[in-house]
Amino acid sequence: MIIRFSLSEDSIDPVTLRKDLPRLDAGGYCSFEGWARDNNLGKTVKELTYEAYVPLALKQGEAVIRETLERFEILDASACHRTGSLSPGDLAVWIGVCSAHRAAAFEACRYLIDRIKETVPIWKFEAYSDGTSEWLDPTACGCAKTQT
Repeated sequence: MIIRFSLSEDSIDPVTLRKDLPRLDAGGYCSFEGWARDNNLGKTVKELTYEAYVPLALKQGEAVIRETLERFEILDASACHRTGSLSPGDLAVWIGVCSAHRAAAFEACRYLIDRIKETVPIWKFEAYSDGTSEWLDPTACGCAKTQT
């Protein structure tokens, strides 16, 4: 079992990240890809930026993966989150989970993305085509926290 959580300033390649997950004892695999949207809160998103406190984000991300491995009957899990500037359509987060049976992989994948959003110190800043911008609360699913 390899526990891994990573941050990337470069584009995320799901094929590369997935390569270590297949196992002969795994009958199920589930992945999640979160993409940068071109709209939020009724506004057109021009660009978004993810910022992280890297040492704590990596530590907390690894803790979330360990927690998921203990909570669900899965064999392995991996996650990668982008940092830096993204354009609409860019892959922002990738998660992969393998298990003996599909149900555990599905449940653990959903749990992982929710826990990452809740606990890993990664902040999202959106710039809109109307010239406004704002920091978003990652736990509020698109609800603005403060305005700039």
